[in-house]
Amino acid sequence: MSSIDPRTPILVGGSQFTQRTAREGRFGDSLDPIGMLVRPARAALEDAVAPGLLDAIDTVAVVRFTADTPGEQGRLSKKMFRNPPLALARRLGLSARRLLYTATGGNTPQWLVNRTAEEIASGHCDAALLAGAEYLATFFGAMKQGVDLGWGSLPDADPGSDPEEIGDMRAGVNAYERAYGLQFPVNTYPLFENALRGQKGRTPEEHLRWLGRFFSPLSKVASENPHAWFKTFRTAEEIATPSERNRFVGYPYTKYLNAVIEVDMSAAVVMTSVGKAIELGIPREKWVFLHGCGDASDIWNVSERVNFHSSPAIRTIGRKAFAMAQRTISDMAFIDLYSCFPSAVQIGCAELGIAEDDPRGLTVTGGLPYFGGPGNDYVMHSIVTMMEKCRTAPGRFGLVTGNGWYVTKHSIGIYSTTPVAGSWQREDPHSYQKEIDAMVHPGVEERPQGDAKVETYTVVTDRKGKRFGIVVGRLADDRRFLAHAPDDDVTLDRMMREDMLGRTGTVTPGPTTNLFSFT
Repeated sequence: MSSIDPRTPILVGGSQFTQRTAREGRFGDSLDPIGMLVRPARAALEDAVAPGLLDAIDTVAVVRFTADTPGEQGRLSKKMFRNPPLALARRLGLSARRLLYTATGGNTPQWLVNRTAEEIASGHCDAALLAGAEYLATFFGAMKQGVDLGWGSLPDADPGSDPEEIGDMRAGVNAYERAYGLQFPVNTYPLFENALRGQKGRTPEEHLRWLGRFFSPLSKVASENPHAWFKTFRTAEEIATPSERNRFVGYPYTKYLNAVIEVDMSAAVVMTSVGKAIELGIPREKWVFLHGCGDASDIWNVSERVNFHSSPAIRTIGRKAFAMAQRTISDMAFIDLYSCFPSAVQIGCAELGIAEDDPRGLTVTGGLPYFGGPGNDYVMHSIVTMMEKCRTAPGRFGLVTGNGWYVTKHSIGIYSTTPVAGSWQREDPHSYQKEIDAMVHPGVEERPQGDAKVETYTVVTDRKGKRFGIVVGRLADDRRFLAHAPDDDVTLDRMMREDMLGRTGTVTPGPTTNLFSFT
């Protein structure tokens, strides 16, 4: 133990919590959002088995609530809680000198662990509490029932100051993309899925059946996870067959292929340096090391991506993390790939060299559609679960990935109880981000005119039926554009029945959005 660099960062405590009061209709019994943070945070601190740990925490960081995501969030009340990390610290009796509130993104928990590890290694932090929570099941359920939760009047709502905000605060889409509804993940990820189908040469029917087979194993993991929101195993046929309870959402995704965000779930981890852990007497069997990590973004706007079936950013951070850990993908005993939609998992597999039917499995939690997708905080649950896996299998390694916005922001971590050799140091993400940003990619024509062909597409539906079609296309000079399909049942039915990839047509600009008419 004495040979380990005392500044080496480690995870020493973790916990997660799933609140089921909303599912039982007992909204008045639900914890408020700060209470949701407190529950796993207190348990994570206790998990470290160190009485002096409370006084040692110098940093409290909270993953941003979905309600505080930039842009229009409809019925969600923004900034209901002015300073979540301060409110959490006060409830726990912590006097941390730093109170951090992150940017939006499903990559955020892993990004936060990576960032905190670097701060611990450099001496800027000795002990940190990282936590996140989502409360949308109670929030929306109470709203539908006309129940006043009274959260806005709690003392925690405004503790008198603002947190320090950290991370990339850029909005996920630009105004052009927003006009076509691409700010909603349920509309955007299907564009990646149809492009992937084209790469694999499958018909729409074949691919939908394959998607059922691909995601059914994730639901099996969730069915055996006591923390899962849905502890239900779903067969491949059940997932792939449209029905009244499993309607299409964004074609080709049925409801059972979509992340479930209306959950009440929270998780927290505690990180320290090895030196601080020894000083506090944290048992050695609690230590989990971050062996490799990486953070990068793909070309930011979806409309400007190199293509819709790959991720140069995931490829890059995978290479960096494995090199840092001095390990390969074959050394990983446990894997949790970010799984908001099947396209995200397929791209992760391809870029990290993981077989889509890998016998190790692709999730340790059960994935966002089945375990639950608590907004920006799902990966905190992945990390806590991975800590448990590593502790019960000393010396084995686990891989966690996170994905923010629309296959946009990516983070990765490699975990093990095996000590890190030498000084902990990661490569500055800015050093390799420049290379990704400079990649050749199509130009975008916002007001296209003329002959064109379909690059990828989707049809957006709701409970009432088909709403509109989205086409990503290329002009004769290869410039890319966005357009809507004609708003008629014949066209939209055809788009959900036939393979429209590569189909030709004519695109014309309109007053607000472009129109693509099939030949």
